[in-house]
Order: sequence, then C-alpha cells, then structure tokens
Amino acid sequence: MSQTIVITGANRGIGYDMARLWKARGNHVIAVCRSSAVKKGGEDLHDLGVRVIEGIDVSRAEDVQTLKQELGDTPVDVLYNNAGMMESEALEDMNFEQIQKQFEVNTLGPLRVTHALLDNLGDGAKVGLMTSRMGSIADNDSGKKYGYRISKAGLNAAGKSLAVDLKDKGIAVAILHPGYVQTDMTGHTGHITAEKAAHRLVQRMDELNLDNTGTFWHSDGSELPW
Repeated sequence: MSQTIVITGANRGIGYDMARLWKARGNHVIAVCRSSAVKKGGEDLHDLGVRVIEGIDVSRAEDVQTLKQELGDTPVDVLYNNAGMMESEALEDMNFEQIQKQFEVNTLGPLRVTHALLDNLGDGAKVGLMTSRMGSIADNDSGKKYGYRISKAGLNAAGKSLAVDLKDKGIAVAILHPGYVQTDMTGHTGHITAEKAAHRLVQRMDELNLDNTGTFWHSDGSELPW
C-alpha cells in the first residue's frame, strides 16, 4: 500500500537516495530541502517524480511553519528527519557559535519539524531521526567534535522522550545511525555508499514498531549503546 513519506535534507547524500528508494517502491514522497533541489552532479529531485519543497531551514521556526502550511492536512505515514550538519572543534580550537549552530540544526531542527507535523501523524505513523554513534556517551573514546557530539546526544535524548510521549498515539520513533557513509559531510571517506546506507535505513524503518520504539540502532541492524 502506498504511503506518504516526508524526508528533510533530501537534496543530497543519504536523503536523496532514501527519496529515490521510497519513490521506487510506489510511495508518495515529499522531499524537503533548504537550498536547491539539484544535487551535485546535476541530479535533480524533481526528476525522481517526488514533490519538492525548497527553502526549508529546519533550524528556523518560520521555515518549519511554512512546511506545515505547505503540507496542510496531508496525512504523513513516515517522517524522516535527515537534515543535519557537522563541523569540527577541539579543546584547543573551540568555536561556540559553530557549536550552537549544530545544536539548532541537529537537535532542535528535528524536534521542531516533528512537533509541527504532529497533527499530520496518525496512529501507525513512524518518525525517523538521523543521529550518529558520535552522540553515544558510552562509545566516545576519541573526544573532539564537541558540537556534533553534543547535538547528536541531545537528539538521542529528544528521540527517547518522543518515543515515550507518542507511544499512546500509536506513533513509533526510530533513533538511527547510518554508518560511516561516503557523503559530503565525511568528505566521501566513509566505508559505505549513501545508497547502501539508504537501503539499510529504509529497512530499519520497515522494522520499526511500538515494541522497539525509542531504541538506538546502527543501520546494519545492531543496537547501539547510549
């Protein structure tokens, strides 16, 4: 049965490939992006046959409100919060403005979008949060990258609370690490392609239910420590 899928940060990397995969399965995909829908290399979201909503910066309340208005009362079966950013800070080279921006995009952004679209999410809907194992406190043995780690740890906490608060509404929440992926964010130095990560993440969303809601998973299917 066809579903309505909303993906943020859908104009490149994993988001683009998830949009393509979900569309190929016959779903109605709404691809949300901050800037141009044209991916590096000239690939255009519009060519996938998806609906594109541009100009949405998830860290800006007014943009998220615009997204809500664009969707109207459209029921959403899957909301995948993919938009994010990563900068690099070390103790000897700290940039607090940069850290704050990552928190606004990576933590508050997905929370803003999910909160704004609550009326669109009905019983049986699913919410995906693109986090990182770098947000795991137990898994941190290399330090650095303060802004990214803080923002993803915050997203993990928000995801857990969303899972608890939305369970009675029949809405499940996935907290997912894509793996070390060959994207612009990693300088294309990852272990797996964006396409492979997208396949895995779509599978994890297929498996998401109210029994495993609010748990932290690697895209390969292994559970991660908080």
